[in-house]
Amino acid sequence: MRSLLLGRPHVLALGVAILAVIMVVGCGTRTKKGAGIGAVTGAVAGAVVGHQTGHKTEGAIIGALAGAALGGAIGNRLDKQAEELAAIAETRRTEQGLVVTLASNKISFATNSSQVSEGSRATLVEMAGVLKKYPEDLILIAGHTDSDGAAEYNMKLSELRAQAVGDILATNGVPRETITIRGYGETQPVAPNDSPANKAGNRRVELTITVDESKVPE
Repeated sequence: MRSLLLGRPHVLALGVAILAVIMVVGCGTRTKKGAGIGAVTGAVAGAVVGHQTGHKTEGAIIGALAGAALGGAIGNRLDKQAEELAAIAETRRTEQGLVVTLASNKISFATNSSQVSEGSRATLVEMAGVLKKYPEDLILIAGHTDSDGAAEYNMKLSELRAQAVGDILATNGVPRETITIRGYGETQPVAPNDSPANKAGNRRVELTITVDESKVPE
């Protein structure tokens, strides 16, 4: 059996990946999943490198353990960041990272304007204080509107509002190169635009946060 496994580094890689997940069983569910995905990815990559260098087995093991450690670290940091951001705005954890929703009760603009209100600016400054502690973040800022007005106008307005949010975050320490801006106008409502309350919910800015693994602090 041992010789069979040694001759099949991809099989060994999966076995080590499972072991790596067991090693982080004390962590949260998503952290464990991150470790498992990291282990599998690292094991496969390690096996490929090992095959090229003549050390297939060692490459799989080292890759799996390194990948599990990185995956677990990413999961832990995302969990911590989610907790901090949830104290400021609605935040939910996803398989890929985080989604922070700035609804109209958290961020407001003048009608037909991208100018952020002073109260909302304070919220964004507080949020920047959290985000800049996580240099691995890749942040997609997306603006959304209700269906009032022309669709083309709303598309541009949503982009300008997302840009205004990004500018405030960048001015307060979030690296500008980690920020991407999108405007979706009225194309992605969270509720029918059939009441003032629903329209208010559709007017929002969302931050989708994923991770650049190469920038996770060691």
